[in-house]
Amino acid sequence: MGDSAKTDKTPKQSFFHGVKAEYKKIAWPDKDSLIKQSVAVVCISVVAGAIIAILDFMFQYGIDFLTTL
Repeated sequence: MGDSAKTDKTPKQSFFHGVKAEYKKIAWPDKDSLIKQSVAVVCISVVAGAIIAILDFMFQYGIDFLTTL
């Protein structure tokens, strides 16, 4: 019974052969798509940063107001 697990005689691939096979499956975006997506990420990051900065300023102002009462 213990030998039944060893009956599978499939050849083992090395790690790098697996990486190479997976690397070939990658669908790289074209230049136009890459530029559009990069611009979108930068714009969203700037907007999110501005929103966080405004909220931070408002909370700081609110806490300073409450501590001076």
